[in-house]
Amino acid sequence: MTPLAANDPEQVTLDKIRDAAALIKGAVLETPCLPAPRLSQITGAEVFVKYENMQVTGAFKERGALVKLASLTEAEKTRGVVAVSAGNHAQGVAYHAGRLGIPATIVMPVLTPFVKIAATRGYGAEVVLAGNTLAEAKAEADRLAAERNLVWVHPYDDVHVIHGQGTIGLEMLAQQPDLDILVVPVGGGGLIAGIATAAKAIKPSVEVIGVETTLYPGMWGAFYGKEVRCEGATIAEGIAVRDIGLLTTEVVRKRVDDILLVSESSIEQAINAYLTLQRTIAEGAGAAGLAALLTNRERFAGKRVGLVLCGGNIDPRLLSKIVVRELARDGRLVSIRIDTPDRPGVLGEIATVIGDMQGNVVDVEHHRLFLNVPAKGATLDVTFEAFDRPHGERIIAALRERGYGVRYLEIGERMD
Repeated sequence: MTPLAANDPEQVTLDKIRDAAALIKGAVLETPCLPAPRLSQITGAEVFVKYENMQVTGAFKERGALVKLASLTEAEKTRGVVAVSAGNHAQGVAYHAGRLGIPATIVMPVLTPFVKIAATRGYGAEVVLAGNTLAEAKAEADRLAAERNLVWVHPYDDVHVIHGQGTIGLEMLAQQPDLDILVVPVGGGGLIAGIATAAKAIKPSVEVIGVETTLYPGMWGAFYGKEVRCEGATIAEGIAVRDIGLLTTEVVRKRVDDILLVSESSIEQAINAYLTLQRTIAEGAGAAGLAALLTNRERFAGKRVGLVLCGGNIDPRLLSKIVVRELARDGRLVSIRIDTPDRPGVLGEIATVIGDMQGNVVDVEHHRLFLNVPAKGATLDVTFEAFDRPHGERIIAALRERGYGVRYLEIGERMD
């Protein structure tokens, strides 16, 4: 038999994904895929969520990492492995390499958040910080691999890794056989390549749709034959991939139905929806699927849709900032600037107006010394909570009726 080419999608098969599922059973959590009625209400689809954020390392990457590590010969295990990652892949490789007694070296960019560095070291890996980007970190990893004779564990463009990630597709259709559509975040393509292979083999009628951020549309460009640019700061750093996989691209072209692009603001909205409606934490990449539903409601209306919440490793400070921003977008947190005379009792009057109308003042800044404030005047920056946008507008109208000049501020805006 002629061996398959390195990028031949036929080497990614349902049987091998089933073998991978048997291999990882008991070592990787079979996460639930549960109905999400409140997400269904806001999207118009019947939504089911696959909670990969429940894995030990907080993300799906454990699956492919374990399958790859288990495929190594004893000699390769003794040599040790090397990987490049700024997050979830690093932790997945480190965790399971530690379990299996395989020396692991993880190269991370120097700007990687300390919490991720500490978590990776905590699983027993040697962490090497090098370069400001993943590309620069990979150059150092290449050097170390050659110097120490280490085995590469690629984050996505590896047949073993793809088979491991494909076990998610097996589980989803076993847990929810009537799903019409699977919506899967896309970075390098390993996750969607595995899921699409499993899903299409089990249920050919199911649609598999990928989601990328508009800032990193690499797979979308390959899928539709478009020239694209991948750059910029994104909240979905887990799928901010410039160089998509060669093998994964061929699998996606053959087995995936569509790739959608979502904005940064829609990802923020999705993160907030997971937190406030589902009481679960999603990182930017993990929330991309829900972002696609929120921005393409007609496409998914009335369909039974499975979302892969692929990871929940988000910086708590970033999460809190997103929550505040979403409260502001919804009109439930209102920041205003009020021009007032500089006389006793004004602040109390304003607080009374807001309080009498059941608003809740959460922050006040009083300015009287800045040059752009009249000598006999003052400016108040007030942030208050309202039930909803119309409620906030009624409070502002009441302040204006009492003669106060009021204008809206962006949350966090301050005097120049």
